[in-house]
Amino acid sequence: MENIPRFHKIINDPVHGFIEVPLGLMLSLIDAPAFQRLRRIKQLGLSSAVYPGAVHTRFHHALGAMHLTRMALDSLLRKGVSISDEEYTGTLVAILLHDIGHGPFSHTLEYNIIQGMHHEQMSLALMHYLNRQFGGELEMAIDIFTGKHPRPFLHQLVSSQLDMDRMDYLIRDSFFTGVTEGVVGMDRIIKTLAVRDDQIVVESKGIYSVEKFVVARRLMYWQVYLHHAALSADFMLSNILKRARELFEAGEDIWLDSTLAYFFKNPISPEKLTDAVLERFIQLDDNDIEFHIKKWQYHPDKALSELCSRILSRKLLKIRLKNTPFRKEKLEKKRQQATEKFGYEADMLDYFVFKGKVSNLAYHSASDEPIMILFKNGKLKELAKASDMGNITALSASVVKHYLCWPE
Repeated sequence: MENIPRFHKIINDPVHGFIEVPLGLMLSLIDAPAFQRLRRIKQLGLSSAVYPGAVHTRFHHALGAMHLTRMALDSLLRKGVSISDEEYTGTLVAILLHDIGHGPFSHTLEYNIIQGMHHEQMSLALMHYLNRQFGGELEMAIDIFTGKHPRPFLHQLVSSQLDMDRMDYLIRDSFFTGVTEGVVGMDRIIKTLAVRDDQIVVESKGIYSVEKFVVARRLMYWQVYLHHAALSADFMLSNILKRARELFEAGEDIWLDSTLAYFFKNPISPEKLTDAVLERFIQLDDNDIEFHIKKWQYHPDKALSELCSRILSRKLLKIRLKNTPFRKEKLEKKRQQATEKFGYEADMLDYFVFKGKVSNLAYHSASDEPIMILFKNGKLKELAKASDMGNITALSASVVKHYLCWPE
């Protein structure tokens, strides 16, 4: 590993302690405006409405995921796995930039700013954008990110059912929310990773830590990511952008800054992600949306102004979750009550009274890349079959919950 820089910048992280960043390409990418923007993108959207400490950012997470990936690569190197300097750096760049395409409030506004586009598509577009700026130095990182590199285990460290992305966000989100169920044995998992036929596997001595990792994902989803009040806040924020766009398209007078107006005026698709569009996108962050909400709370449109004032004062919509769908009669009753109590007109009701469903799949045993356990005799077994705990099989089933939202 002669080409890896010997000098590093030290960043003090509250979760992992000191994180070393190699000078050169890695530090230059971190200093790039497109990456620095992640300082202003909250990791958990509006979950701070439930957990006040959950104000950490995608910037924190990207650095943490890079740190864990470096630990994993170093552990594999010590076990004799051949990893070139270019592959080492490319994998670190891929994980560092894996979330660079997130829009304001992360997943909450995933399809509201640029409709129909997943954040991973935007991340890839921004990687190509940076690659042009850095003279092609990101080519291998892009191949690893997209799974095109001939050694799949490098991609699996970045994106799989046991990747360093998930490892960091579970630990980090647990730390900042105070929900201890998200704590996993990351050191043991990383140190028991191995490579067989260019695929990531876990040595059998790490199986219990991996089982805890899968259980932690299930618990964190229902306690944090799909917490009923956090869901309500997310739905309300999404509805604010929907209503604002609806008013704009109807020709109503609504205040917009030039950047948000650009995305309201111009339908964007993956094929239209020019450098000009990307440069507009990286100007958007949580602060822009928050400022619009503060302005729109005084808009004459009752739906928009009330949604904004409710968000700002944390008067969230009531939400109930259950295992079976809500009957249409229940929805209509809530709509009638909202109309009588708040005077909502018909075209407003869908923003305040609505139903739907959310799901949680902690582990997909039938996926193309299940978690494989390597035993001392050299045999491999898929996690659910190798585990002596029946809950892993149970956690392989998707859990669906139905919700109903209405104003108190």
